Amino acid sequence: MKLYHGSNLEIDTPDLKKGRPGKDFGRGFYLSDSLQQASEMAASVVDREKTGKPTVTVFEFDDSLLQSAEYKVQIYPEYSLPWVKFIRANRHNRTPKSIHDFDIVYGPIANDTVGYQLRRCDLSIITEEQLLEELKYKTCTFQYFFGTDKALATLKKIETI
Repeated sequence: MKLYHGSNLEIDTPDLKKGRPGKDFGRGFYLSDSLQQASEMAASVVDREKTGKPTVTVFEFDDSLLQSAEYKVQIYPEYSLPWVKFIRANRHNRTPKSIHDFDIVYGPIANDTVGYQLRRCDLSIITEEQLLEELKYKTCTFQYFFGTDKALATLKKIETI
């Protein structure tokens, strides 16, 4: 299957050290099976970084590996409280060291108000159940997280758009 990574530059070889801590599933390399989502992310990165141009790098991934015993995989098939708890824990971790040992994580993308909504939950203004509702996109879009070099080795770059 094709997966897309939106950035402000072309990615020849993904590098885990360049991932930012405090992201939904931790510090790693993120992709989407939606070209539109990746394109929007590319524009967002250019806007945030004030450099480069919106670029989508396309990778090939054998999604049967999500079921392989060779990889430690966590799947969140839908918005759920376990997904919220996982995102909260990862978003609070601002260190380079991961709080989990998954090679690959697949699950919904939280909407763009994640930081604001997490602060509201941390301050007990809203519950985790309310946080779950606040983080849902109108239509559920999924992301693929690759958190180990072993997982990154499963990706084959195809092209850049």
